[in-house]
Formats: sequence, C-alpha cells, structure tokens
Amino acid sequence: MNDRWKPSVTVAAVIEHEGRYLLVEEETPEGLRLNNPAGHLEAGETPEQGVVREALEETARTFVPECVVGLYLSRFQRAATGEDVTYLRLAYGGTAGEADPTRSLDDGIVRTLWMTLDEVRASHERHRSSLLLRCIEDHAAGRRLPLDTVYADPTLIDPERK
Repeated sequence: MNDRWKPSVTVAAVIEHEGRYLLVEEETPEGLRLNNPAGHLEAGETPEQGVVREALEETARTFVPECVVGLYLSRFQRAATGEDVTYLRLAYGGTAGEADPTRSLDDGIVRTLWMTLDEVRASHERHRSSLLLRCIEDHAAGRRLPLDTVYADPTLIDPERK
C-alpha cells in the first residue's frame, strides 16, 4: 500500500475588471458558496490550460492568463463525512471576455457575480475556501509572478517524449 501524501491540485482564475472581481456562486454540501472560478487540474493538461478550461466551464467566458498570483496550500475537513483533503492551488491572474450566451455554466454553478474587494471581505462566511480572499488580496496588493514560474515539461502531454 502506498501511504504517500498526495494533495489535490486545483487551479483558480483571479479576474478583476474596474475594481471588481469575478466570482462564482456554487452549490456545495455546505450550501451556496462563493469561489474564484476554479477546479481540479486534469491529467495531461498544464496548469495554464486547466485554468483556462475551468474559467470557461464556470463562467462561460474565455480567460487569458497574464500572471501567476501565487501557489497556496490549504486543508479542508468536512465534519459531516470525515473528508479530509489538502489542496494545492495555483492561482492565475488575467482577463476574461464577455460571457458567451450560448454556453451554459458548469453543473453546480448557480451564477457569476462581480464583487469589490470590500464586498468579498464582507462575505467571508459564504466563501468556499479561505483561499478565495487570500488570492484576491494578493492580486489587489500587486502580486504578479511571470507565467513561466510554473513549468510544464512536454512529457506531461506526451509521456513517450524524452
């Protein structure tokens, strides 16, 4: 048996426009919660590809990553089920186009909304994760790392490649 610890890798989009941040309101076992457009990294995709996909699925908007805001670790414990998961989140800052009216939002996503930093802070009891506010505060503080901070080796997509 392999007892190696394996965090769940997620990607998140931090999208700001005219002082407001794009969030999603989603159904969770804990009720309706707010989050950055975010989700799990899938096999065979780079983190940058994953954040573009997740943002499109959750907001119906094309996301263009411009920077890495940060890498974050958090632990989530669900009292009702005993679930205990550690997440490694790669947060990307960038811009998003207009919502595509022909696309539906991902399952569980109720709506998208734009909120100021103060509104995000005031809604902390509705955050899906403490990382929502931390990512936005880091972005608002000007934290920007180059996209090539995260390197994805070509073997990720083509395992036969040496």
